[in-house]
Amino acid sequence: MPASLDHRSIDDFFDDVAEHAGQRALVDARHLRWVDPDGMVGLLLTGTVAGRGGARPRLGLPESPDVTGYLSRMGFFEAARGVFDFDAAPRRTPAGRSDVLLEITSVASNADVHAVVDRVQGQAGMILASRLDYPPSAAVQFSVMLSELCQNIVEHAEAPGWVAAQAYNWARRLGRFVVVISVMDGGCGFRGSLMEEHAARYGDRWGDATALEAAFLHGLTRFPDSGRGQGIQQIRRQVRRWDGAITIRSGTARIGQVPAWDDAPPLVDGLAPFPGSQISIVLPAHVDGADGGARA
Repeated sequence: MPASLDHRSIDDFFDDVAEHAGQRALVDARHLRWVDPDGMVGLLLTGTVAGRGGARPRLGLPESPDVTGYLSRMGFFEAARGVFDFDAAPRRTPAGRSDVLLEITSVASNADVHAVVDRVQGQAGMILASRLDYPPSAAVQFSVMLSELCQNIVEHAEAPGWVAAQAYNWARRLGRFVVVISVMDGGCGFRGSLMEEHAARYGDRWGDATALEAAFLHGLTRFPDSGRGQGIQQIRRQVRRWDGAITIRSGTARIGQVPAWDDAPPLVDGLAPFPGSQISIVLPAHVDGADGGARA
């Protein structure tokens, strides 16, 4: 593993895992010094993917007590039981007052989605107001967005997934606070979900990148009747209103809505094949005069 595992480095890590799929794996996190929700949820997902060959992968725990303490507070080790084999991890201690909106939470059913919304409602309002200077109404919009993200796992993925969210001070990178949200699963992905309804019309052009463009840019869903399954479009519009960034990786491609403060490419194809869908959202603190412009 790299020393830093976050939304910028997770793609390379997924590519490495995909390259060794089917082999017994040791995930060496001993030198990990920084990890965000994308890194933690992505690590759980890679363990699940690596373990599909039969043998559970081994996880070498970080040597940094700060990192292991953070992983413990976010509930990583509880979620990792059954995914990795690893030595005894620190006991989870209450985080107290912190910028955690949502610890790592498994999503496999509608009940899980409701539980996620119940857990974030109070904390979201406080953090979005104090850290991001969002209006009080943002708490409801945030909860709806998180519900839609988790509901996508239940309705489309055909496999369980995880979600986590936290606020960070990006003093050097952006000069303000951000909220990072990660929602990932190892299911059928966008191409698999949309194939029955839409693959024929695209013919030879059908693939992971085409499926992502169809859903993300054009609002196509697996439902034949219009108006159903528009969650991704609603999320994309809300993220744009908050001048945020959203990226979705599925299969061999990644698509994104990229604000002016980010330099990521809107579309990347030719990645190593990786199962499921991996969604990352970064919401920055409000700045007067931000125009919300984005490339997609």
